[in-house]
Amino acid sequence: MVPPDRRPQDQDVSVFPAAPGGADEEDSHVPTRSHQETQPQPGGPRNPGESSSMIRKSGRTDDKPTEESSSSTRRKHVTGQGVLGRADWKDKPRSARPASPTLGSMASSWPTLGLCASLLTRRLSGSPSVIRWTRSIYSATGKWTKEYTAQTRKAVEKWWHQRIKEQGSTISEADKSKPKFYVLSMFPYPSGRLHMGHVRVYTISDTIARFQKMRGMQVIHPMGWDAFGLPAENAAIERNLHPQSWTQSNIEHMRSQLDRLGLCFSWDREITTCLPDYYKWTQYLFIKLYEAGLAYQKEALVNWDPVDQTVLANEQVDEHGQSWRSGAKVEQRFLKQWFLRTTAYAKAMQDALAQLPEWYGIKGMQAHWIGDCVGCHLDFALKMDGQDTREKLTAYTATPEAIYGASHVAIAPSHSLLHGCSSLREALRGAQVPGKDCLTPVVAVDALTQRELPVVVLAEADLGGSLDSRIGIPSTSLEDTRVAQVLGLPYPSVIETLPDGTERLCSSAEDLPVTLPSLTAFTGKGGSPLAAASEWVNCACPRCKGAARRETDTMDTFVDSAWYYFRYTDPRNPHRPFDPAMADFWMPVDLYIGGKEHAVMHLFYARFFSHFCHDQKMVKHREPFHKLLPQGLIKGQTFRLPSGQYLPREQVDLTVGPVPVHVETRAPLAVTWEKMSKSKHNGVDPEDVVAQYGVDTTRLFLLFAAPPEKDLLWDVKTDALPGVLRWQQRLWSLVTRFIEARASGMDAQPTLLQAEEKAEARRLWQYRNAVVAQVTAHFTEDFSLHSAIAQLMGLSNALAQASRRLVLHSSEFEDALCALVVMAAPMAPHLTSELWAGLALVPRKLCACYAWDSGVLQQAWPTVDPQVLQQPDVVQVAVLINNKACGTVPVPQQVVRDQARVHELVLQSQLGARLLQGRSIKKAILSPRTALINFLVQE
Repeated sequence: MVPPDRRPQDQDVSVFPAAPGGADEEDSHVPTRSHQETQPQPGGPRNPGESSSMIRKSGRTDDKPTEESSSSTRRKHVTGQGVLGRADWKDKPRSARPASPTLGSMASSWPTLGLCASLLTRRLSGSPSVIRWTRSIYSATGKWTKEYTAQTRKAVEKWWHQRIKEQGSTISEADKSKPKFYVLSMFPYPSGRLHMGHVRVYTISDTIARFQKMRGMQVIHPMGWDAFGLPAENAAIERNLHPQSWTQSNIEHMRSQLDRLGLCFSWDREITTCLPDYYKWTQYLFIKLYEAGLAYQKEALVNWDPVDQTVLANEQVDEHGQSWRSGAKVEQRFLKQWFLRTTAYAKAMQDALAQLPEWYGIKGMQAHWIGDCVGCHLDFALKMDGQDTREKLTAYTATPEAIYGASHVAIAPSHSLLHGCSSLREALRGAQVPGKDCLTPVVAVDALTQRELPVVVLAEADLGGSLDSRIGIPSTSLEDTRVAQVLGLPYPSVIETLPDGTERLCSSAEDLPVTLPSLTAFTGKGGSPLAAASEWVNCACPRCKGAARRETDTMDTFVDSAWYYFRYTDPRNPHRPFDPAMADFWMPVDLYIGGKEHAVMHLFYARFFSHFCHDQKMVKHREPFHKLLPQGLIKGQTFRLPSGQYLPREQVDLTVGPVPVHVETRAPLAVTWEKMSKSKHNGVDPEDVVAQYGVDTTRLFLLFAAPPEKDLLWDVKTDALPGVLRWQQRLWSLVTRFIEARASGMDAQPTLLQAEEKAEARRLWQYRNAVVAQVTAHFTEDFSLHSAIAQLMGLSNALAQASRRLVLHSSEFEDALCALVVMAAPMAPHLTSELWAGLALVPRKLCACYAWDSGVLQQAWPTVDPQVLQQPDVVQVAVLINNKACGTVPVPQQVVRDQARVHELVLQSQLGARLLQGRSIKKAILSPRTALINFLVQE
């Protein structure tokens, strides 16, 4: 048996299970049997003059204007929805749209806004302006709400949910001129309900997709369903349902859950692996593998799950010898199996890891899994005169899959059997003739085939490297062919080459898909249920048209997920798996997001298929994924009795002290954090969380509570949740304060600012640029979205401290506030859409760099003023000793990221000579981004 955490490179991968039937222990197997909420009507805020009785009667906000309000007062771009693109003019070119509001151009539209009408009347009359705050939201009423309460949050998300969704992510031909960005999160198995792990990974990918769109990229962010597999079949059987109806209903429910979460997937690219339009091409790729000699069948010793009654791969067996699926103790059986010769690409995949610099933490796991890529050694029992000598010979082969074609086992003249204390030394030496290949009376017994192969002493002393023995397989080596022919040794041919270089299974994809039959009886036991469909099994051969039987073993779901990223690039193609031109345009995936638990098995198979498709001239890229973001688990608190039984929260008493006890027995409980699971009673329903806190708060909590790659402990009592709640309220207060200041009756005039206020504005502008640079880096480099939120929180704090005159007159404040809302938009799209609508209603804005007739998610991502952040020739690097600041040392800009050089310059400086000379430095840590180096020294 091969340990589950390591698959030697010389093992191929089985893709089919089978009915019981024998095999080779060293092969690896991966088989299984498979087979609104009502939305508001679009439109702008309600005209205050519309009848309230009409609202009560209709039960909704009707945006059809009355005859009296449909002419000069019809809302265009001033109102909340109008700012974001009314149907009247959303398809017109920007030049034909209304300009940013001014006092003159807006005169006819002011009466439609309660707030703005009041403001204008008081402004023209010279009387002080009084803003009347409401309990609803601006986009629905035309009146700004002063406080961000739970009621406001619900109204905001209800209003914006469908509008944000309709902005869509479909790629048009016009978008093809933009640079592409392909962000992909691992598609889910349709188990029936989303869990918080799903919500976390899809929130991350959704946030990055929105960010990249705002940067001007054409983005695809597809979603689909990994819908084949035994878990679906077994779950359906438990509920006395048909797997097909069970799976389809789960997909529909989970799709509605994703919709309620407001995620911006490219639904026009949706795929479902259990539908014929997908598995047709999975079958096609298997045929291609067969034609290339990479799919073959043989008997093998396999891992058998007695509960699911299927074969498991070595990596699907845990360290306790139990099935990862059912938890059953795995048994060993001999079965006839299909295999994929993944070893054919092992070395290429190993070498290609060097071209993946951004697979942080994953490259080592892949390299360990692939292992040594230059062949393997096999042990042979040695016999002479028909008697077992109890001695063994270990010999090397680069092609273990061709062992059935071996003709002999060769040893070099320097081999220990010829020179040590072996009982066979004299027999071997007696047959040896220097300078010639010599047949000996000793035979080696192949443990795999039980064939007896003659031992040959070669004339050559050098077999390459440190080798002194080699298995002779003429089909794979010209040298082995020469030796076998010289000595007259027979050998079977295991590789048959036809004139076209392949052995074809069928002529074309025209016979595909082999549509699965409609089965009525599923027991979950025994072999494949397909075997019982006799009318389907017995068929005509697609080549000779004679009687034939279909294969009833089915591929594991890893095959479906090994190429789905290609299908997303061309999901509706009926003629081929994907158009090479489309795949070449979109591939490789720019960012692949998923659980770290898939870093070995799934990524290995996906890379194998990608390398194979490259060699088949189907795609120009070998590697499928450019960057990886393996996100951590979400863990819930568990309470366990001494017996090991997990308890639900209602059976736990937390009031008695530091150690909780069982309510009934008063037994003390073990408290741990574990992956959320129904059986452990520590799961959280995403719908309950969203209902309580809202979509944006849930998103912000998931992004802020922990770095994406770290496990997240789900505890809403921590600082993370209150922190993001306060931050949303602070954002709302900042926009409210800005609206109030600009509605005060005074014009915004930057020239009125005093020297001290201008200096404050410059500092704010510098801070704004620094935050833009750092947040952008977090989105593009390390994906530390928690740090990005922290930077935005810092900027909002700085804006909150600005003086009233700065809020009124400073273009720097206005731009920083707008940039803050824009940068928060990918993470909290509903809240920021409403904030942007509020900002857009303010007249005479000082910033002309924003598209005020478009929504916040259509804004360009803020850029950095190059003059503000122009890097100096010399950087003052802060020096810390044992985490205590000790001063700064000037370092040339060009070496500020070179730790060894910075270390050297600090030691050569007066500061270093005074504080570090003669001290034992254990470690030095350089942070180029913050221009800091920390020396850890022996006290």
